[in-house]
Amino acid sequence: MAVVVKYVVERNGVERMTFTTKKEADAYDKMLDIAESLEIMLEKVDVPLSEQQIESLALEIAKSKDDFINVLKGAKDVAPAKAAPAKTKKTAENVADIKASTDKAAS
Repeated sequence: MAVVVKYVVERNGVERMTFTTKKEADAYDKMLDIAESLEIMLEKVDVPLSEQQIESLALEIAKSKDDFINVLKGAKDVAPAKAAPAKTKKTAENVADIKASTDKAAS
């Protein structure tokens, strides 16, 4: 029988993620701390956002914090996020689907 050490990141009594190294668990916990702080900031913004949108936006900003920091410092050459092209394509497909559905419904 093998002994396996697992590091569990828990927030508000909910298990969020399990890691095999303390370093990874600490990094994820720190990212969640940043996301919580960003949520508080985003709630004060004069843009109407739902609670889910605020949570998702804060989490995505926290995941890419280094890129955001560089942009805020004035960097012009920021590498695009790895998931951005796939997400853009999916969004474009969804928009096309919605438009097609709307056109059919109008007919």
